[in-house]
Amino acid sequence: MGRTDAPSAADIRLATEPFERLEPLRDHATRRAQRLGSSGRFPSMTDSVFAMNQKRRLTTTSWIVAALVMCCAGDLAGQAPPDSRPARGMARPPGRQGPTPEMIEKALSTVIPDDPATVIAVVGQSPILVGDLIPRVDARVKEMVARSPQAPPEHEVRYLRAMFFRNTLNQTIQLKVLRESFLLAQVGTQSAEKREEAEKTLQVKARQMFQDQELPNLYKRLGVHSVSEVDQKLREQGSSFESNRLDFIDQVLAHLYRSDVIPKDPNIPMVDVKNYFEDNIESYRYPAEARWEQLTATFARSGSRAATTAKITEMGREAYFGGSMQAVARAKSQEPFAARGGVRDWTKQGSLASAEIEQQVFSLPIGLMSEVIEDPTGMHIIRVLERKPAGTKSISDVQDEIRESLKQQKIEEAIRRETSEMTRRVAVWSIFPEDTPGALPLNPPQLARSRPADSK
Repeated sequence: MGRTDAPSAADIRLATEPFERLEPLRDHATRRAQRLGSSGRFPSMTDSVFAMNQKRRLTTTSWIVAALVMCCAGDLAGQAPPDSRPARGMARPPGRQGPTPEMIEKALSTVIPDDPATVIAVVGQSPILVGDLIPRVDARVKEMVARSPQAPPEHEVRYLRAMFFRNTLNQTIQLKVLRESFLLAQVGTQSAEKREEAEKTLQVKARQMFQDQELPNLYKRLGVHSVSEVDQKLREQGSSFESNRLDFIDQVLAHLYRSDVIPKDPNIPMVDVKNYFEDNIESYRYPAEARWEQLTATFARSGSRAATTAKITEMGREAYFGGSMQAVARAKSQEPFAARGGVRDWTKQGSLASAEIEQQVFSLPIGLMSEVIEDPTGMHIIRVLERKPAGTKSISDVQDEIRESLKQQKIEEAIRRETSEMTRRVAVWSIFPEDTPGALPLNPPQLARSRPADSK
């Protein structure tokens, strides 16, 4: 059941808490995108951006994957995409993946209308215009292009702009669907006048919240002290004061609706935790680990096999009779850890490049010096200091983590169900109906003064 009264300022404040976290989340997405670049920077956009094979299939470089991370930063705010969670027993993918060749070709075929007054989607009674999105989209494309030290090829910019445009449109549609659903929940089947009255009441409250809460945040974030300065700064970023205020109002109504229909703290029975643990048991196993000291004489630095044998024998004899393997390592060992006494910190079994050394590290009795170990790089002597056996975490150690993960799954499943239900209650037309489940095609795109044409 929807509310029958208008929400209080406290209700709106509670509902907009996720919205207040959007900026830190976008910053997180930006940092994550930066980490995807090689050597601490984005690679040149002209360095093998698209590789064509004989079938002319396309692939992308890391700068585009990084850009798409930023493009999807809205997902971090709670707008989970369909099928974002794996089925029971399946592992979650290790991270956001790059686009497929089919996705790239589809994006490059996207036609974005030129006229800013063109209606590209209608949600209930609310139109979405090209001009509502293009400034933000172009500002983000410009930001990503500026990160590259070289000018990008035109087809790359077109690809990124198309992806940003479609993603931004889809997120805007979802937000307006939530907004319309909240208004419908307030007035039900009452007259259009009642709807307008409820909408005006809610917008007055949301505008006041914007003045009291969001505007001070904008002053602080942008380093300014007046509305005109805020508007100027936002226009430099492809937005505006009025656009931010309208987005805030939509966010308020959307989150109020979610607060009514989406469970905040779903119950997770212990049997579900146990089933998840058993289905994903491999992810809770951990390998053996060890710490050890090492002396090394390399073939490359010693010059010959005989010289290498002589050096490692000398170091081993000195360490055995002198009692300090670390002192010998600092003075004579020929490997990267010599300066710290040849001590290797905790290392997982299966991670060493030298199979010969690893076999000894995880089998030699603790405290005993090994015989000379030969591998392709040289000769070595080790002494194991400590070792931890392989094992499996207990369910008691990970049940809180599993419970939180399952709670998030339930919340996202509820969001998907509710989104699907909302699209049956709120009519949606879009020039890209395939991007929004339940949407009808808007053919052709129209100017704002026209009604949407529902394709038959």
